Amino acid sequence: MEKNAKLSVNARDAIINGKNIVFVSSDSAWEISIKTAMGKLIVPDNLQEEIEIHRFTPLNINFDHAKLAGELPNIHKDPFDRMLIAQAIIEKLTLVTRDSLIPLYNVNLLKA
Repeated sequence: MEKNAKLSVNARDAIINGKNIVFVSSDSAWEISIKTAMGKLIVPDNLQEEIEIHRFTPLNINFDHAKLAGELPNIHKDPFDRMLIAQAIIEKLTLVTRDSLIPLYNVNLLKA
């Protein structure tokens, strides 16, 4: 994580700060799995173990998340991103992203 040059300094610092709880959505695991199966992404075979090693906390999708993701204004078409937005809103979390459409929603953001 510390060597990932694609993350902004602020995002990297927030993620490695031991005082912050870093959540990884099951939505992200689902998207990663699909992209890996399509040959668009290469990830370690032990991805779940890596998430735990790096002290990240899994965030499961619940009914309220799913309901809000479907009710969000139709600005963003990607269902995975819509779910992340809904989870961030409901759970009052900060979403780390560089997606230019996500700031159009009422969600706390940290530029990736």
